[in-house]
Amino acid sequence: MMALVAALGLSLSLVGQAAEIDKTQPYQMMKQVSGQTFARLTAEQTRIHQDPNYLKTIVEEELMPYVNSKYAALKLLGTNLKGAKREDVGEFIEAFHQYLVSSYAQVLTQYTDQTVKFGPEPKIDDQERITSIKVDIIDTPRPNINLEFKLRKDKSGDWEAFDMIAEGISLLSSKQSEWSGKLRQDGILSVAKELESLAAQPIRFESKQ
Repeated sequence: MMALVAALGLSLSLVGQAAEIDKTQPYQMMKQVSGQTFARLTAEQTRIHQDPNYLKTIVEEELMPYVNSKYAALKLLGTNLKGAKREDVGEFIEAFHQYLVSSYAQVLTQYTDQTVKFGPEPKIDDQERITSIKVDIIDTPRPNINLEFKLRKDKSGDWEAFDMIAEGISLLSSKQSEWSGKLRQDGILSVAKELESLAAQPIRFESKQ
C-alpha cells in the first residue's frame, strides 16, 4: 500500500503550474510541467533537505493549481452530500486540498532522479469532458510504475487532474473505501477535522537503513 501511495504521489508531480502552459491541451500540459516540476525539485534539493516542509510550498505552487481538488472531494463524498451543511462541505473540500498537499509533499521526499515516459497522445473529441493519459515512471533498477491520469475539462475548456490510477487501483476509489464508513457514522465535519490534523503533520525524510 505504501508503494502504491508513493507511486500516486510521485505521479502527481507531473501536473504542475506554469503561466505559459496551455491548460486546454492536457497532453502537452503534462509533458511540459513534468520537466519543470522535476527540474525545480532537482535545483532545490539543498533547501528541501534543510526544511522538508518547503516541499508543501512546491506542491502548492507546482501541482495544486492543475488539480481539481474540489471536484475530487465532491466525488469522494458522493451520497454523503445529501442533506449535508454547506459550511461542512466547504471545510471538507479545503481539508482534503490540504491533505493532498501534505501527502504529496511527503511522497516527494523520495524523489531522486526518476524518468517519465508518456503513452500515446489520446484523441479528444470537442464534446469530451473526461480523458485519460498514461504515464510510466521509470525508476531503475526497480520495476516501472504504470499510471493513468484522469482529467476533466471545465466549462472554460481547461483540463485538470482529478484522479490517478496505479496498477488498476483508483486513488479516489481507494479513499472512498477507506473513509466511507467514518463519513456515514461520524459525519463530514468529523472527517474534515481528521484530514486537517493529518495535513498539519510535518514533512520528514525517512532514515535510510
